[in-house]
Amino acid sequence: MNKISIIGTGSVGSTIAYTLAVMGLASEIVMIDINSEKALGEALDIRQGTPFCAPCSVYAGDYRDAEDSDIVILTSGVARKPGQTRLELAQINVNITKSIIPEITKYAPDASYIIVSNPVDILTYTFYKLSGIPENRIIGSGTILDTARLRSRLSEYYNISQSNVHAYVFGEHGDSSFVPWSIANISNVPIKDCHTIIGTPGMESPELNCEEIEQYVRKSGGRVIARKGATFYAVSVSVCHICKCILSGMDTTMTVSTMMRGEYGIEDVCLSTLNMVGHNGVRGKVNVSITDEEAEKLRRSADTLKQVISSLDI
Repeated sequence: MNKISIIGTGSVGSTIAYTLAVMGLASEIVMIDINSEKALGEALDIRQGTPFCAPCSVYAGDYRDAEDSDIVILTSGVARKPGQTRLELAQINVNITKSIIPEITKYAPDASYIIVSNPVDILTYTFYKLSGIPENRIIGSGTILDTARLRSRLSEYYNISQSNVHAYVFGEHGDSSFVPWSIANISNVPIKDCHTIIGTPGMESPELNCEEIEQYVRKSGGRVIARKGATFYAVSVSVCHICKCILSGMDTTMTVSTMMRGEYGIEDVCLSTLNMVGHNGVRGKVNVSITDEEAEKLRRSADTLKQVISSLDI
């Protein structure tokens, strides 16, 4: 029996609930929103499809209904508009998160919390500072989506399964993120050698343009928002992957946003590096060796976030 509560039933929250039901990850899903009619409608729509999925109870409720949740997912907040950066959303969504924290932690003090709303690193930091929940049970979705976008693009580039691609996006979930190419590989072939070693007979693989790939990853969210108004499919699958790893109990490495405690010379900010996520949330960080130049990019990303935090009322 797994119970997951979702706060916020906009495009992202409702798609996460739908994906959880289809994947059979939860036996009970609670949908909570200030707009109770929207929550009721989304829950009803998903619930009526569950006869063709694993047995699952899906319903709209309030904070009290989140009691005994294994996982609570926060998706509430104002969505990013076309042309707007995630950081420009900061104070509005910090205030929303601050109002939610005492309400939800009162009823679900033992849950693992996944923060999805943007700017996700700032809101993960806010949740850590104000909630009293142990930091191993506070996970920002961070760059798990950026990493998925990177792997998807590289798999297209080399015409190979995404599961063979091992590459990550570190730092802020935003414009200061970067790819540590020194640790990127496809089936243990270093990324710089892939164009000569990995290829389809009769087809020549182009040499990788790393800067172009990084720009693709950074701009993907904005491109989707400009074309369809919001991003929700890829982030929902990414968040459900985090849920699956927490519920399965088998530690899995992933790039999620967590509090930094001196790793790579960075402290008192939440951003994404490799973490081990399992039954009790984050079990620890995987401090892979990156180049001095990459470590400097990570510190610059941390400084970008710290600068915003210093201007906010948290």
